[in-house]
Amino acid sequence: MMKKTFLILVSFLALLSCQKKPSGLELPALIGDNMVLQQKTEIHIWGNALPGTPVDVLASWGGKGKSVTGDDKVWSVTIPSPEAGGPFTITVAAPDTTITLNNVLVGEVWVCSGQSNMEMPLAGWPPNDTIMYSAKTITSASVPEIRLFNVQRKVSAEPLKDCSGKWEVCSPSSVGQFSAAAYFFGKKLHDELNVPVGLIESAWGGTPAEAWMSADILEESDEFVSELKKIKESVPLIAGYQSWLNNHKQIVADASGESQWKNLTFSDDVVPDNNFNDSGWPVMKLPGQFEQVTGDFDGVIWFRRSVDLPEEMSGKELTLSLGPIDDMDRTYFNGQLVGSHEIAGFWQAERNYDIPKDLARQGKNMIAVRVLDNQGGGGIWGKPGSMKLMEKDNQSVHIDIEGEWKYQPAAELIGNRFFVFDPSRKDFSSIERPSSIGPSTPSSLFNGMINPLLNYPVKGAIWYQGESNVGRAEQYAKIFPLLIRNWREAWNNDDLSFYFVQIAPYVYSGVDSTESAFLREAQEKALQMPNTGMVVTLDIATVMNIHPPFKKEVGERLANLALSKNYSRDIATQGPVFKSATAEGKSIRVQFDNIGRGLVSKGAKLTEFELAGQDGNYMKADARIAGNEVVVSSPKVPKPVFVRYCWRNGSTASLFNGDGLPALQFRTK
Repeated sequence: MMKKTFLILVSFLALLSCQKKPSGLELPALIGDNMVLQQKTEIHIWGNALPGTPVDVLASWGGKGKSVTGDDKVWSVTIPSPEAGGPFTITVAAPDTTITLNNVLVGEVWVCSGQSNMEMPLAGWPPNDTIMYSAKTITSASVPEIRLFNVQRKVSAEPLKDCSGKWEVCSPSSVGQFSAAAYFFGKKLHDELNVPVGLIESAWGGTPAEAWMSADILEESDEFVSELKKIKESVPLIAGYQSWLNNHKQIVADASGESQWKNLTFSDDVVPDNNFNDSGWPVMKLPGQFEQVTGDFDGVIWFRRSVDLPEEMSGKELTLSLGPIDDMDRTYFNGQLVGSHEIAGFWQAERNYDIPKDLARQGKNMIAVRVLDNQGGGGIWGKPGSMKLMEKDNQSVHIDIEGEWKYQPAAELIGNRFFVFDPSRKDFSSIERPSSIGPSTPSSLFNGMINPLLNYPVKGAIWYQGESNVGRAEQYAKIFPLLIRNWREAWNNDDLSFYFVQIAPYVYSGVDSTESAFLREAQEKALQMPNTGMVVTLDIATVMNIHPPFKKEVGERLANLALSKNYSRDIATQGPVFKSATAEGKSIRVQFDNIGRGLVSKGAKLTEFELAGQDGNYMKADARIAGNEVVVSSPKVPKPVFVRYCWRNGSTASLFNGDGLPALQFRTK
């Protein structure tokens, strides 16, 4: 019997030894169901597998290729793509594994990048940051030939090979949280060209241009030298920190729209309790953004503060006023939830929550606030004096609650994934965290959100960014053309089209100065590069809101650039451009190129023209259209030497051409 058992065991082991080892075949996020591939080009299908694994790729249009992985485990197949069409299937096969990609289309693919005005979704960020035509557009957005890929946020000190995200068919359920400007761009292309369109959104609000550039191109520019040095030094620390994060519980915010941030729990069952032990928690002063103590940080932080309630306020209905909270909150009083905002977009909304009289007890009372920040700065950040606990019916009776609050991070948000900490163990404080790498760090977003895209051929890029570089126009004039060159070299495509949006008028810091005009001028200088184009937004702005709602106009103007330059459509894409100026005694006569069917004033008269004498002191001026020229004069400037137009933060367009496009801002020097 033992001999028989031994023979069976030997036979079983021999059978195992004859079986092929698993290949470990993997595809990057960009290569998946529902993707759109660029037509009539050499496309790449790539991935990972164990060294020495043969991989066959077969596309249903007839393209095929073979690759074998090397020691780096990477395989790559290049096959020609057909003219626009589909749906197709692509089969990727290793000896023991076959992956079939379904519902693949071939058409036009564009990368859509920048900061918040590109990231701003079609659903908007209500209540203050909304999109015109949003509800109607979402309802009618069943366009199966448009496909959407949203690159999840990721910073990195080193170039990454893969990103997080997935291709989705454009529908009312998928488009609401996708870039509004990008969608309107893609919809216009699809309607005009009648081909599939793939849109890859890779954007992050509040980020500067240098974050979207590679380290080597920045080093060439001789900018951000000290920052890049710190990044290199912190690479080992970053790897260790990520490994530490990976050992924590993780929560994926994979819902969309208003459901994305609701009903998430981060120790909500214990931290609000009056008896919770926060004796070892650090303190920070509120109001203020928590980055002052955490460094770059998106995620969840608990705040706690004990308040002594006098006898005259106990047993009465109270109002807890916290000021605005960036971005969302759940607020507790003596362990009971008294109010919350769990929808993105309310970062400017004042938090005023009613406290029932049975919770208002004489002596010590505990306030606990869970703040969830999903991008940019975060915290309880209002003006001094905005944080109070007061009688509801007599707000003159109040207790100031600003000043020192105890705090403890409960989760860090990276992309759409929360890495959850234990506040009772002061988890976050136990690890040395690299604070030098964030979404504003030079090269961090190129590494994390652009480099993973570079094997994927695209027709071009659209770009809406610049607000975070206002005040650094001279530097921007230097690095922005380098960014364009950087992307072209990285995609190995010197002809890569690059169309960008000139930042809209906005009164930065409430001051109508000229700093953003210089940034717009720096952007315009990039037009000297081939295969570029610029959308002017001087006429579609909300000067007191940095996020104008007119993304349809922005997207369609970008699309018109592409239709004109890439697809040979006869479409007007630019308004009047300053050509020359001639002083004539008490006035200056201005000449323009690109006037089309003539110069037009929208409104009763031309505005935003200024004159200066030899002293350079600009004064508001009168202006009138005289044929194809504009004559500018001012009684305050009897001998004008210089003229400028729309040269203030809040300046909006008054001069157009007959095609309805605004004139570019200008100044004479």
